[in-house]
Amino acid sequence: CPAGAPATHMIDIDVKIHDKLSIEFKVGFVVRRKLKHNDFAVNTWIFLPNSLDINPTTYDKGLFYRDVKSNLRLITPRFLLREIVDGHAVPLHNLRRAMEAMAADPSRTNVREYEYQIKMFASIFKSAQRDAAAHILHSEDEDKASLLESYIEHVRSVAARYRALRPIINTHTVTPKVMEYFTFGDEFLSNGIQLQAFSLIDELGSQPGLTTLIADENDYKRTHKYLMARVGDPANNRDLIFRQGVLKKYVESDLFLTAQRKKDGQIAEQLLYSIAAGASMVFATAISFWGQMRFGSVATPFFFALVISYMLKDRIKEVLRYYFAHSLSHRYFDNKTRIGIKEGEIGWIKEAVDFVTEDKVPSLVAELRDRSSLLEAENRTFDDKILLYRKLAHIDREAMTQNNEYRIAGVNDIMRLHFNRFVEKADDPVVPMPVLDDQGQVRVIDSEKVYLTNIILQLRYDNQIKYKRYRVIFTRAGIMNVEELH
Repeated sequence: CPAGAPATHMIDIDVKIHDKLSIEFKVGFVVRRKLKHNDFAVNTWIFLPNSLDINPTTYDKGLFYRDVKSNLRLITPRFLLREIVDGHAVPLHNLRRAMEAMAADPSRTNVREYEYQIKMFASIFKSAQRDAAAHILHSEDEDKASLLESYIEHVRSVAARYRALRPIINTHTVTPKVMEYFTFGDEFLSNGIQLQAFSLIDELGSQPGLTTLIADENDYKRTHKYLMARVGDPANNRDLIFRQGVLKKYVESDLFLTAQRKKDGQIAEQLLYSIAAGASMVFATAISFWGQMRFGSVATPFFFALVISYMLKDRIKEVLRYYFAHSLSHRYFDNKTRIGIKEGEIGWIKEAVDFVTEDKVPSLVAELRDRSSLLEAENRTFDDKILLYRKLAHIDREAMTQNNEYRIAGVNDIMRLHFNRFVEKADDPVVPMPVLDDQGQVRVIDSEKVYLTNIILQLRYDNQIKYKRYRVIFTRAGIMNVEELH
């Protein structure tokens, strides 16, 4: 993929386990370079086993939105590892220029630009590392050794070129606090190098080049007094985990977007509710006038007519409110989130969730859901409860890329779905099972009681429609696996 090139698809998606009781959906909305306004749609059907007792009565919209956490951020500009620092590489060039300008004139504007370029350099490096590591893992076995050798060489080169820039800002014009920004980026790079190396070792087995890389970074951390993992020192390791999280948030902060969520269709809702109130008042007033004309203002029948009219008025008002609310749910979404960079708006995202019946599920989605193995015999009874989570996204490409030196491919919507409430009524995760062993003796062994949830996503952009199907295997103790099915 060339420097800064966008992803292949207009909507990219990655689903993985985030922690024991949540899964993460990373949806990338990739804009067209020649199109100002870009619109995307993601429809997600979640098929929940009926035995979990998740239904409209026990699980309303408010609970769903409490179980969903979303972060919106710009897609990190994409570069190959070697493109970050080779020749006239954009990330290194931008960083050096910002550092030189800040050292010559440490104004607020120059300091802000210097800090921004540090964050972008570190974020680009992290993303490039991840992509290069994934390429190694998915390559042919005979290519892995040479690719790993190149990976280590490029990682060392990026770290060395970044660290070589430090003398530029080591001047009397730069305060220790401003100097710390560079140190934060340096520590983030070092942590990332080690974490990615450990991850590769976990997949590939022991690799001398990677263990040497980790050891060299440990030596560097000792020299610069950075926190590092220590065997038998839980307090230090706790501080390290906390600091790694803070550094991650700091480095990626300039990529995160501002988000202002509000209920969708509020003006229309209030207008229709006012109409309902007005219609009920017209009815009550009409009955009052009719009764007064028919029976007189002091007659007993008029009194009863007046009471009945006011009783019916409230019922009419509530019935109309219910009817209008039902109509609004089809026309509008639950929430509308305006997204922006600093003070400028770049688009919006609308979302809605509802339980739907089988007959409301598109035939292709039902067909995808029905491609089940024998393991899913329970769920094939089609006694699932089906949650439909809809999302529309609109992105203004010109507003998004305005005043940005990098080519921004689009927006990542990173959503975590927590399963805490889904597993509340699940059975014990371990079930005793009697078996006959080889000696003919009856023994009791423990077996896992698992539940299966199918998640099907429909991704729509322009005239393109793509489907993705995932299966989540979990017990009451937590999520065991998320697998993509084809």
